Amino acid sequence: MGRLFHRRKQTRSDPPETEITDAIVGSQVNAAQQAMDDLKPIPKVFQTPIGLVGRADAAVTMIQTADSILQPLKLFNSFVRTVSNVHPYVQFALVILTASSQLLIDQANLDSEVFGLLNTIKDVYEFLMEKDTIEHIDSMKGTLSKISQEMSATALFVVKYCKKQNFFVRIGNNLVSDPQTVARGHIKNLGDLMQQYRDRTMRDIQINMYHVLEDLNLEGMAYAGGAGLNTTKVCLDGTRTEILKDITDWIASRDVNVPRILWLHGQAGRGKSAIAHTIGSWIQDMGAPGVCFCFARDRQSERREEKILSTIARDLADCIPEFRRALSNVISNNLSLKTTCDVLQQWKRFILEPLSNTSGEIVGSVVVVIDALDESGPDTSRRDILHLLTSADAANLPTNFRILLTSRPLPDIVRAMAAAAHVKATSLDDIPWELVERDIKLFVSKGLEGLPGIGMEEVQNIVNKSDGLFEWARVACEFIRPNRAGATPKENYDNLMALEAEEGRTLLDTTYFTILEIGIPRTGTRFKRYRSVMRQVVMMLEPLPLAALNCMRENFPNKQDHYDINLILEFMSPVLGGVVDHASPVRPLHASFYDFLMDPLWSGDYSIDTSDAKDMAFATLWILHDNLQFNICELESSYLANTEVSDLSERINKKIPPHLSYSSQFWAQHLEKTEFNLELAGQMRDIVGSEKILFWMEILSLLGRVAKGVSALACVRRWLLVGN
Repeated sequence: MGRLFHRRKQTRSDPPETEITDAIVGSQVNAAQQAMDDLKPIPKVFQTPIGLVGRADAAVTMIQTADSILQPLKLFNSFVRTVSNVHPYVQFALVILTASSQLLIDQANLDSEVFGLLNTIKDVYEFLMEKDTIEHIDSMKGTLSKISQEMSATALFVVKYCKKQNFFVRIGNNLVSDPQTVARGHIKNLGDLMQQYRDRTMRDIQINMYHVLEDLNLEGMAYAGGAGLNTTKVCLDGTRTEILKDITDWIASRDVNVPRILWLHGQAGRGKSAIAHTIGSWIQDMGAPGVCFCFARDRQSERREEKILSTIARDLADCIPEFRRALSNVISNNLSLKTTCDVLQQWKRFILEPLSNTSGEIVGSVVVVIDALDESGPDTSRRDILHLLTSADAANLPTNFRILLTSRPLPDIVRAMAAAAHVKATSLDDIPWELVERDIKLFVSKGLEGLPGIGMEEVQNIVNKSDGLFEWARVACEFIRPNRAGATPKENYDNLMALEAEEGRTLLDTTYFTILEIGIPRTGTRFKRYRSVMRQVVMMLEPLPLAALNCMRENFPNKQDHYDINLILEFMSPVLGGVVDHASPVRPLHASFYDFLMDPLWSGDYSIDTSDAKDMAFATLWILHDNLQFNICELESSYLANTEVSDLSERINKKIPPHLSYSSQFWAQHLEKTEFNLELAGQMRDIVGSEKILFWMEILSLLGRVAKGVSALACVRRWLLVGN
């Protein structure tokens, strides 16, 4: 049945063509108002919301009352289809509200004791069809999204209550078994939100999803930490409205033949990830059933492709109680299944089997966002995933299940997707130029707002030069902003405009090259340091913040390399994250910069050779040698499992700093990428041939990465065999 989602706090002023005029509003509301005028009057006993108390005096009165209460919900579902020219975020909220109303309409047996709450629900849907509500719907989209989230929670509560399920719910820190308390909470929130909308104000109202509390332990399932939503990547408000509307329409479609998978593809820099994370953020905002899973070039060492479906299943279990129960039944007392890296088995046991036992308690469509599949690694890393997504099982997923997939159109992905009839392919390379131009213009105008010498003419020239690449527009804004001594924004702009794509390079590559050339001359000490620092950055198997990178550098074998890497990185904020915000990991802001650095044809003298990991191998082994110790987290008892130590996370953060955590996990992989060296062999022997190996395994256990110990020793064995 399907629908979804909720909230973005910022408001905007739409261009005139997106505003709903009085004439349009009048025509849309007229039919709704007439139908409401014809509704049977609600008996007085039901006119005041009184929690769950409100029992009908006779069966016929109860039937009439239920019909009268549900009629506005049915009317709203028809009315929503006439509402157009609204912000996609508003459209998303309306989708959730429609799904909630449909869930209540489809509930066969509405208990008379919930009529008090249902009467409030009726009031909300009547309010949503009022002319004044529609006129301000874009400017009040934040409040509307909260209404949709609250209504979703309310609908689920009503359905659950009518099934006469015994349950406890958590409100704050308290367990509550009285349904009237829950109902009063919904009534109060819905009333407060309607008043907030009428007052045109934004206040923080806590929305509680009252899930049934059950002892369903999913601990032990393989999980890819950090692979979820990143709200810093969302689209600028007011951009990409057409494609976001198309995706929302696809999610909301009730056609049983709708393709279950939408593949959004395009060349690097088109904004695929921004769209994916925008949809993911709407899912999160509105408390809708959905999850986001992202691949990343700098996280390939984590082998996320082996954990993709177990991670998605865990996240779905957190937002869909029925799915959680079904998944728990599958994995209970089966440790090997919890930790399997077999994605074919994960697909059948973690996704298909729980879905087959989940029905009736989901508001809207379940949406799984999979971003940047092309960054999983080589073709072999995603072969099984592509096989699953293009299989008959994927074609026959439930009618309210959607998978939004983004990637560059790499040959293996194109071949797989082209052969699947249940995949809807949308290319960002084919978006009309006038729409792309409008969006990039808004993006650049916002990014360069208030800079001296930069007016609308300069903005338009940047847009024209972008060739439709949002990533180039972002880099251009960073380049123009005053971040270099002795240059004004207008001078930076003039230098940017003088750039032309050279043979063998795209304009984006040429811009990357110019940024490096201005900050790092190609001769002397600074250039040598650039190569050393960037080799360290791109060879990291997990990105670390600047301070941790410096700690590792202090252990490089050559003392001439013991300098603050910010000497180099401070010039590279347009292309690297973690340079301005030192708490964030240092990493390329876009995968295209990785590709640029790795290809000498594009980066020339600035290319980075990653064939030898000697510095990283030495550093990680020295860090282990100097820091490994017995009971590093000072645990009081060895008889307690890690999960039983209440403050374990705090102890780990205090006692196992990032550079030690990294070295414990990845030293062997760096060693294997290094030519055999007797000094390195001696360092390695000092670890694995002494009690330090036990201290190392203890750290892996505390980090939940014991499996890395096995693979590390396998790496050591291969390195020694090659050396002999």
